[in-house]
Amino acid sequence: MADDVITMIKTDHRELERLFEMMKKERSSRPLALPLAVAMLEAHSRAEEECVYPALAEEAGEKDEVRHATEEHHEAEHLGKHLLELDWESAEFDRELEKWVDAVRHHVQEEEEELLPVLGRTFDAERLQRLGLEFAGQRSEELAGTAVGDGAGDGQGSGRRGGEGPTRAELYEKARKLGVEGRSSMNKDELERQVQEAEEGAGAG
Repeated sequence: MADDVITMIKTDHRELERLFEMMKKERSSRPLALPLAVAMLEAHSRAEEECVYPALAEEAGEKDEVRHATEEHHEAEHLGKHLLELDWESAEFDRELEKWVDAVRHHVQEEEEELLPVLGRTFDAERLQRLGLEFAGQRSEELAGTAVGDGAGDGQGSGRRGGEGPTRAELYEKARKLGVEGRSSMNKDELERQVQEAEEGAGAG
């Protein structure tokens, strides 16, 4: 089914691969292809973390694998955002692009060989289709609300939707720095609560 979540995730992976190859072969494509790839990767990752990974962690028992995959997301996003700061015609850009592409390809391979088959075995066609709708909706929301390359927020709507406060990605980063356990399987509200408690605990200490 074209609208099941496994097909959608793989379609995104192939599109990212197409953008990678374009940037490696045609330097002139980089100013347009790079921001597109960075935004697409971030929206794809957030949609997986919001809609797909919790199901894998809670219902398929893949908590460790989900935690590992989420850490890989954040590493890849960091590498991609670093590229936005470089001269796209420089040798340094070529080196960092290679590093980024390798990191994303490694993650994609693990996800397609390990996590997606678990999804297919655990959930029936109807559930996979429902997850696909949730994934597509979240990804679209992230793409609509995220200005590429603006870091953690400059007051101009960077990843924020309608003044709702920090995004899940920003809360996740805070939780990671504060050492909050189990953060990869938490939704936005849970992350917000845990970050607040951790910050209050740190302040009291």
